Amino acid sequence: MESLKYIKPKLFSTMKTYTKEQFVKDIVAGIIVAIIALPLSIALAIASGVNPEQGLYTGIIAGFFISFLGGSRVQIGGPTAAFVVIIYGIIAKYGSSGLIVATFLAGIIMIIMGLLHFGNLIKFIPKTITVGFTLGIAVGIFAGQIKDFLGLQMDAVPSEFVDKIVAYAQNLHTLQWMTLAMGMLALLIQIFWPKVSQKIPGSLVAILVTTLLVQLLKLPVATIGDLYTIKAGFPKFAMPELSLSLVREMISPAFTIAILASIESLLSCVVSDGMIGGHHRSNAELVGQGVGNIMSALFGGIPATGAIARTAANVKNGGRTPVAGMVHALTLLLILLFLMPYASMIPMSCLAAILIMVAYNMSGWRTFVHMVKTAPKSDITVLVATFLLTVFFDLVVAIEIGMVLAAFLFMKRMSDVADVKSWVYMDDVDANEISEHTDLKYVPKNTMVYEISGPMFFGATSDYLAFANEKHKNVLILRMRNVPAMDITGLDTLEEAYNTCRKKGITLLLSHVNEQPLHVMEKAGFVEKLGAENICDNIDAALARAESLAPAANRS
Repeated sequence: MESLKYIKPKLFSTMKTYTKEQFVKDIVAGIIVAIIALPLSIALAIASGVNPEQGLYTGIIAGFFISFLGGSRVQIGGPTAAFVVIIYGIIAKYGSSGLIVATFLAGIIMIIMGLLHFGNLIKFIPKTITVGFTLGIAVGIFAGQIKDFLGLQMDAVPSEFVDKIVAYAQNLHTLQWMTLAMGMLALLIQIFWPKVSQKIPGSLVAILVTTLLVQLLKLPVATIGDLYTIKAGFPKFAMPELSLSLVREMISPAFTIAILASIESLLSCVVSDGMIGGHHRSNAELVGQGVGNIMSALFGGIPATGAIARTAANVKNGGRTPVAGMVHALTLLLILLFLMPYASMIPMSCLAAILIMVAYNMSGWRTFVHMVKTAPKSDITVLVATFLLTVFFDLVVAIEIGMVLAAFLFMKRMSDVADVKSWVYMDDVDANEISEHTDLKYVPKNTMVYEISGPMFFGATSDYLAFANEKHKNVLILRMRNVPAMDITGLDTLEEAYNTCRKKGITLLLSHVNEQPLHVMEKAGFVEKLGAENICDNIDAALARAESLAPAANRS
């Protein structure tokens, strides 16, 4: 029962002190956030290669369950720009059935991660990877909007970045100037509207203005209705068509969706905690996100996660409990049921302009440039590689290779800091200087002392055998106070050192062994082999035992 509190939804905790005043604030915040989410949900769905209403399905279904079962007081869930590139790729290769299965599997993976308390492990994904793929996603989103922003008359846009740019260049002569003008107007409204009002989103104003101009003036600009048939009505439940072969193919994209959703949702939780002075439950959030994605897949939606901008808008407008997120979902449902036909009038170039702004705002290009200027070369390698792989290949490849690169470089750093140093003997120090070297200790003449610093693992063990070459020594002390961790390869090296000592008639002593390395030694039976009496609590005890092992003629 103790472990269940870590996945307890935040809604149940907030209801204990809930008031009418907060209920009113939550309703107002939920409605405002729904207005912000409306154009984004439609635009993100179209950019992902699915029908416009599927973006709303996601905001309604996933948004409701993420708030209902999640671990944050103020998280707003729904479709986000981070998924556009990966969804587009899945749709192009596997169709809608592949996307449904990938989303469904991603939800299961996230629930398992939450139940296994993996919530805190997400923070160990290097910033170089998240910054790299975020900028890569932003470039991909921008590239995907060029056709609609310029009104190019061309067939379906290729999914690969290079093919996409080539196709645009080949069809640039079909540019529609009126479509470009509406797109530029929508872009300018979004840039300058925040100076007029922070409450009403610029994207909504851009949609209203451009839609009215196109409809009233009968301008030759393509609208959503020209390209899509929008379905109003409640989303229908449908079980995904699972097959072993499809599950096998979609498991890798599903893991990418799960990791990406986990990173973005927990990052949003951390940001919102700072805004309200609260604390989220990371494992409960993963479970809520997992359920939200499963339900989204079952009702025809797309992958969802916590949306940082919408969550911040919720907080700024008074939302303080998950009720606001649930109201946001219900408001989107009412819009879907009663106002969806009007969405067909929205110009496609306006939606493209909205997504161009989303891409710019999420890109984090300033952080990218700063890291390129200041980070170590190894970090820059991971950063740039992740970015390029995201742009020219896909997010799955980028995260997989980025993590492998980061892991190898981390191990290289650890092996570089690992060190073995021989102690200086007191006999080698002038007696007048001894008082100035308070860290020096008397070492028996029969004893060698080496201090190991850094983890003993397979990437950092090559120098640990460079000892036992001195004559007239019958004790070797390895001081291990600065060894925080050891793996099986590090243990194997230690056992090799022990065997070398036995052959030369040298007694091996270990000093100040930390908890994790000691546990590894005990589990492998090395403590029994070495002898518990030869594992000393500290260096003083080790030196005393070494002196007791000195030949009688050498004892002082």
